[in-house]
Order: sequence, then C-alpha cells, then structure tokens
Amino acid sequence: MIRFYRARHADHFHSIAGLQAAILPLDAPHSMTVGAWWVALDDGLPVAFAGIVPSQRWNDCSYLCRAGVLESHRGRGIQKRLIVIREKHAKADGMNWLVTDTTNNPASSNSLISCGFRLFIPSRPWGPEKALYWRKRVT
Repeated sequence: MIRFYRARHADHFHSIAGLQAAILPLDAPHSMTVGAWWVALDDGLPVAFAGIVPSQRWNDCSYLCRAGVLESHRGRGIQKRLIVIREKHAKADGMNWLVTDTTNNPASSNSLISCGFRLFIPSRPWGPEKALYWRKRVT
C-alpha cells in the first residue's frame, strides 16, 4: 500500500534527494528549503516525491516544481495523487492558481490533463525552448 507523507523530517528529505537523483539524473536537484514536499512510501521504501513552491511571478499562485515516480511504480496513479495533494495544499494556503511545466514528458502531461490542468502561453516563459506550460484554477 502506498502512503503519502508531508516531508518534515531529515529522513524524508534524504529520501526525496535520492529519488530526485534516481528519477531525474540529468536535472539539477531542486532545493527543498522552500515550499512543501511529499514522499510516497511503499512498504516503507520511497517510490515517489513531489514539491510545491510559491510562484515567483504571481502572488496568488503556487508552482508544482518537481515530481517523480520510480519506473517500477509508474502507471498506478501515484503522480495524480501527488498533484491532488499539492492542489489541496495550495487551496489551504489561499492560492487561486497552480502552474507548472513539462518538457518531453507525455505521461506527466496526461496526468496534469486528467487533474484539470490546461495549456497556456505565459507572457514570459521560464522553461526550456520546448516546454509546455500548464495552469489550473484552484477550486
């Protein structure tokens, strides 16, 4: 059974750092000193993670900054559950919008679509050249 935990202890943050390195080896690790982070455990073993930070562009918006699921656990809806968890967190924080981006990642794009995100074109894109930008009104 997969359990989701808000990262509050050093062991959670250590697990997230290991997952970032394993799942996204070409990306620089995202700092975990800002925002809120979650780790998903399967029988006590870390299998997925996700983070949310305040938007640097909009006051009423949070950014889904990073997420990943080990290949062995993909296709089980874990990423969608992490999206929902972060949306609830943003709502509790009084945010009106969520934004994020994907690049060459159809699985993540499909998860965002199924959670109600829509593509948009930001006036000042922040990602790589072929990034897709997503937003959702927090309800």
